[in-house]
Amino acid sequence: MKNKVLIVEDSTVILKILKHLAKQSLDLEPIFATSMLEAQSLYQQHKDELFAGIIDLALPDAPNGELVNFLLEENFPVVVLTGSYNDERRASLVKQGVVDYVVKESRYSYRYAINMINRLFKNQNIEVLVVEDSKQYRKHISRLLIAHKYQVLEAENGIEAMAVIKQHPHIMMVITDYNMPEMDGFELVQAIRRQHEKSNMIIIGLSGEDGGLLSIKFIKNGADDFLNKPFQQEEFYCRITNNIESLEQLHKIQDQANRDYLTSLYNRRYLCEQGELLLKQAKDKNTELAVASINLDFFKSVNEEYGHEAGDDVLKFFAQEMENILGRFLIARTGGVEFSIIVAGLGNEKVVNLIDGFKQHVAGKIIDVNDEDILRISFSAGVTNEKGNSIDEMLNAADEHLQRAKEAGRNMVIGDE
Repeated sequence: MKNKVLIVEDSTVILKILKHLAKQSLDLEPIFATSMLEAQSLYQQHKDELFAGIIDLALPDAPNGELVNFLLEENFPVVVLTGSYNDERRASLVKQGVVDYVVKESRYSYRYAINMINRLFKNQNIEVLVVEDSKQYRKHISRLLIAHKYQVLEAENGIEAMAVIKQHPHIMMVITDYNMPEMDGFELVQAIRRQHEKSNMIIIGLSGEDGGLLSIKFIKNGADDFLNKPFQQEEFYCRITNNIESLEQLHKIQDQANRDYLTSLYNRRYLCEQGELLLKQAKDKNTELAVASINLDFFKSVNEEYGHEAGDDVLKFFAQEMENILGRFLIARTGGVEFSIIVAGLGNEKVVNLIDGFKQHVAGKIIDVNDEDILRISFSAGVTNEKGNSIDEMLNAADEHLQRAKEAGRNMVIGDE
């Protein structure tokens, strides 16, 4: 697996800053060198593990970018650090095919270089669709995206693009030309927006025509951004990255809103929203759907004896065990010591056995409390497969079974009769 980054810088001060920033925020393992000779040796040793590099353009034994040239000839992604900037140097670096270049001006410059490596690493899991009837321009855009590690798909027109989107539902971005046969860019944007909200898919329009009114029309029809052809390579990358990171930030905020603050499991609202979709699917396809309600036994005594901080630690431990064992299902913390699970495709007996198996697993765990005491926990649970009119109805039915388990002595799982 390529999970290491080669960082080469001869300045002691700058190298210290890069080491600190890498430790603080780099998602991969850094390997440091201060000369071309040392860097080449490390490159040969770790070639199969190296993902990309942050490379100083001028080194004592490579003053004219010899190390950058060597790595580019190896098709190795390089972010260049340079002590000075001019248009000629910028054009030369871009032409050579570097991922990006950073002028060594401030701490932010080095943070930008670190963030660029993280961005490249994330891009490996992002699908981008390029829609362009000109093969030459389509391939040009695809090459730019591949250089930044995106997974690239292609289509010649809007109709073909819609077919590709149907086959690849996780496409994050569509870059589309305006003037195309069969279905033009405007029509494609409208067709996509009928199926995909802005919160799910980015659309960037392209055109070689006069872009003033065209860009407005694109954006009013549902596009997120617009680029005039021909465009500067750096502007292209900036627009792509800014749009991707904005959508990622939106997804992060949405995910946080759907999570329980303490355990990071989903909350009740998200469980009910997704549960309604699963219930509809189960009814439409006449398949099984189970809802389980879980309650930790005698948890009040944990808080009273060990304190609320220890109680929180126990809840986090229990939630993590649920994720580890039952993470393929929809799990949520629905109350103080209450948890719910929605299981699609399994009958009542199988789900009862599944939850009972998890109960036995938890019973075998010893939890350290306050670095001194240890305790074990148990839980009671109710499971129903009776499809109600809503997930709330099914949760209530599971709660009734849970209450029966409590009344029968706790530490048991009760399902439908």
